Amino acid sequence: MLNSPTMDQFGELPPLPSFDLTPLPSLLPPIPDKLLTLLLPIVAYWGLSMFFHWIDTKDYFPQYRLHTPAEVAKRNRVSRWEVVRDVVIQQVVQTAVGWVLGMTEPDDFFGKEEYDVSVWARRIRIAERAIPGLLATIGLDAIGLAKNLTPSHQMLAGALMGGQYPSTDSLKGLEMSSQPTALGFAAWELNLAWALYWVLVPMLQFGVAVLVVDTWQYFLHRAMHMKKWLYTTFHSRHHRLYVPYAYGALYNHPFEGFLLDTLGASIAYKLAGMNTRQGMVFFAGSTIKTVDDHCGYALPWDPLQHITSNNAGYHDVHHQSWGIKTNFSQPFFTFWDRVLGTVWTGGDVSARYERTRLATQKALEKDEVSPIASSKPTDSIDQDPKPCQNDLRDATDLPSIPIKNRQPQPPAGKVESQAAGSRQQILDGKKDGGPSVVADESYEDKEAINSVRRSPRKRATSTLSAKDSFKGLRDRVTGSMHGRTGGIIGVDGSR
Repeated sequence: MLNSPTMDQFGELPPLPSFDLTPLPSLLPPIPDKLLTLLLPIVAYWGLSMFFHWIDTKDYFPQYRLHTPAEVAKRNRVSRWEVVRDVVIQQVVQTAVGWVLGMTEPDDFFGKEEYDVSVWARRIRIAERAIPGLLATIGLDAIGLAKNLTPSHQMLAGALMGGQYPSTDSLKGLEMSSQPTALGFAAWELNLAWALYWVLVPMLQFGVAVLVVDTWQYFLHRAMHMKKWLYTTFHSRHHRLYVPYAYGALYNHPFEGFLLDTLGASIAYKLAGMNTRQGMVFFAGSTIKTVDDHCGYALPWDPLQHITSNNAGYHDVHHQSWGIKTNFSQPFFTFWDRVLGTVWTGGDVSARYERTRLATQKALEKDEVSPIASSKPTDSIDQDPKPCQNDLRDATDLPSIPIKNRQPQPPAGKVESQAAGSRQQILDGKKDGGPSVVADESYEDKEAINSVRRSPRKRATSTLSAKDSFKGLRDRVTGSMHGRTGGIIGVDGSR
């Protein structure tokens, strides 16, 4: 399809080049790009999940586990078969929605890139026309400056004169295409236009998509926890996984999975104005990040866990009975939690995750303990108690649990309300075994403390002081908790 340059509507601007559109070949023949966009998130999901599952079964990095195999088997209220089934259901819905979304997208062509770069170069030239007037407002004579600079700096002089260049060769020294190019642009204009078109604009598109999906998921996810009906009807299903693992990342109620994940990512893709191949990267990348956030490992060499503070440790706090009404942000950044006061304020929680330390004592003696949460203990006192200021008052079922059984116990301040509201929400999920979860945690906490006290070996040093950590919680370490069985990470097949 041949297109000719249109008449210059802006006066003395360089003409735009003609272009010939050609259908864009598939990235991975013979699979069409639109179909590949649907398949890549699924392949990424199960590929990365099976990598983490392999690590689990081989027990390669126990020192970086957030939870032990015994906890995975005992604390979760759903079988692995049910998790796989519901994930597959969500991916079927996701694929169907993606297919419809693809039908609304035009076919992809190439051959217009040089034209589009030239359009950006024209915009730069139009912007240059404002330079003389802007300089005049601060008392500078742009024309006089340009005349003085012309002998030594012709390009700078031309820019000061509002884009009037004595002579230009549109693409001199810049090889972008073998096609004929438009004459009349300065080399720096085309270089900047190229950077805008190929780098800055795509970065902005991905930034918009990330902002949209983070905003969408934060407010819907928060609503799922703040409204009891939404939690007990839909979201409590996901929280049957008190100990998350990689392929449980998309274990949701089908309606929630569609609303929170599928629809949110689709809206982000559309609002960002992405093309098909950008969509491949965005959808697959979002999937990889979601799996990584549920992987159950604080791996020091995993780049996704260091790019932002929203990582496996951060999200794992949200899956615990004492932190379920905190850390709502997902999947990329944590700014909404921090801006709106829903981030966990109980300080670092590494002590609560030291369950494999007897088996990895050598690493601990070298102080190779990484913090799990990035909050400071003083946050509980310093931060505004909103939005959980009434959670302690509203935790009407919590008094039914003896104080000695509410382990671990939080210090005073905002975190006390966060923990109370979180435990109340767990108790609300009676059909998902909420009351037994709180009881099991109390029992496990006491067993961990007793086990460490009985151990003849040197105790692992917690990253929290006794004052800052939860009362009675030291090193939750016990050999029995880290026991191994055949099968899938010690899972009880009868669950």
